[in-house]
Amino acid sequence: MTDSHAHLDACVEPDAVVERANGAGVGRIVTIGTGVDSCRRALAIAERHDGVAAALGIDPHRADTDEASRVGELRPLLAHPRAVAVGETGLDGHHGADTLKEQRILFDEHLALAESLRLPVVIHSRAASAGTAAALEPFRGTVILHCFSEPDLLEAALARNYYVSFAGNITYPKAEVLRDCAVRIPADRILAETDSPYLAPQPVRGRPNEPMNVRHTLAVLAEARREAHDELEAQIDANATAAFGLADA
Repeated sequence: MTDSHAHLDACVEPDAVVERANGAGVGRIVTIGTGVDSCRRALAIAERHDGVAAALGIDPHRADTDEASRVGELRPLLAHPRAVAVGETGLDGHHGADTLKEQRILFDEHLALAESLRLPVVIHSRAASAGTAAALEPFRGTVILHCFSEPDLLEAALARNYYVSFAGNITYPKAEVLRDCAVRIPADRILAETDSPYLAPQPVRGRPNEPMNVRHTLAVLAEARREAHDELEAQIDANATAAFGLADA
């Protein structure tokens, strides 16, 4: 099983977290850098574990800080053999409505970097579906919509063949709309993630999240899509391999 989005450098004892995931059958994890120092930590963790790869970026919450001026420092880090994507990057109108202009500038810089390196981009979009769709419209590379939570972005995702990744919030009782969205995602474009240590799925809600918990999300996805659990797991693994260019677990 693959957890396509986790913040291992934000987890307590990340090496132990990876070992527990492996013990639960989660053999691959994409860990996410959210700033230059975070990216370096992500790569260090990936170097210690065969099944860990890294996506490197400066997230939109740092768009109005000095960190936003360091995008150029990502390029040499992305040359690392364990670096598989740019991001997360994108727009957040929920936690950063007053910095959307700065976020868009930072977003565009990440998209240009991904295009020049021919790497996929991992997208954060919250309360910004129209802006996100507009920013991505000219981008011709691979797009992964992480922690999908914006139904208004679904039609663009379907039309443009984006990968759509679902996190623990799809397991929450009131998330019927997200589950309905998951049903519409083509089989070869669906992914699952934890966003660890955040967004723990319903059975472990209220605790720090871990990659091993991606199985709870998988179970809800399989039920919603009326697909066999093991078949969906295999499909999601194949999708992660294609989206990120991952090695087999």
